[in-house]
Amino acid sequence: MTVPSLALLIGAALVFSAGGYFMKLSQGLTVLGPSAAVFACFVLGAALQALAMRGASMSSTYIIVLGLEAVTAYALGVLALGEPQSWLKLVGAMVVVLGVLLLRLADG
Repeated sequence: MTVPSLALLIGAALVFSAGGYFMKLSQGLTVLGPSAAVFACFVLGAALQALAMRGASMSSTYIIVLGLEAVTAYALGVLALGEPQSWLKLVGAMVVVLGVLLLRLADG
């Protein structure tokens, strides 16, 4: 996987996580501004992921994006929304990061 592809995947994960944040703020897609932001983020995230797939395998790109999205969504929930955190959740996030790193190493 090339450095530009990896940068696109990281960007996709961050944009998808932002979409999740706006999803929470949209109150079930009932608030117009955050609802529009949900769709904009998901379209942009999908475009970034599609561009990254040109230079990497589908299985790795999906798992990397989903893993990084899970970790950044956890961080956004705790930091921006004040959601409760625990050691078990933190260990779970670290396991996800380890899995993403192993996949990255496997792709070379």
